[in-house]
Amino acid sequence: MKIAVLNYTGTVGKTTIAAHLLSPRMPHAEVFAIESINETASGLGLEVETIRGEKFKDLFKKLLSLTDAIIDVGASNVEAFLNGMIKAEDSHLEIDLYLVPVTSGSKEQAETIKFINTLSSLGIPNEKIKLIFNRVEEDAEQEFARLFTYTKKENKCVALSEAAIFENELFDMAAVKKVTISAILADANDYKTMLTQLGKDGDKKMASHYADMHFMKALAKSVNRNLDQVFFTVTS
Repeated sequence: MKIAVLNYTGTVGKTTIAAHLLSPRMPHAEVFAIESINETASGLGLEVETIRGEKFKDLFKKLLSLTDAIIDVGASNVEAFLNGMIKAEDSHLEIDLYLVPVTSGSKEQAETIKFINTLSSLGIPNEKIKLIFNRVEEDAEQEFARLFTYTKKENKCVALSEAAIFENELFDMAAVKKVTISAILADANDYKTMLTQLGKDGDKKMASHYADMHFMKALAKSVNRNLDQVFFTVTS
């Protein structure tokens, strides 16, 4: 499956979704960052090929020979990416699924509606455009009511409350440590024992790191279950 993650709005979690949600569950997928200025999933330790938005032809040619791909389109490059799709008629058919992450702010929801309208105008069918609700506090349908109402009225995308990534400090901690959640889960170190062995007089910076890692491992299991559900929801 070839999946693009994109939206007009920045800081809604596109790279987080590419690195933490998709890549661990698509182990054979090549990851492309359509980006020029912002951090990509490579900052979390993933192997990523960076392509500028205006080089859509280069990406298109690579997609032709791939079965699985993750395309993380940065907000600064999304217009150029879409222009490339417009010029290459039917090029949108090379991508199986368009995931549109959004956070609950009114501006973000309004921009997302504009973006879905744009994708629909390119001829992309509604079942291939799916929303991912990011940083959900409790109830996606309440926090993203405007988008759910829009989707029911216009039928240009798929909005399912199960496609909700709940707010969790693990994502910010992982970004600081530059590590993916899958890497945290695979980490066999017993940081609690390592912290105890360090002792009260041990290196304070190392002690803080061990404590952070132990806490991150404790958070990772529930977050991973949440991501499993979201991945199943959007790819089914």
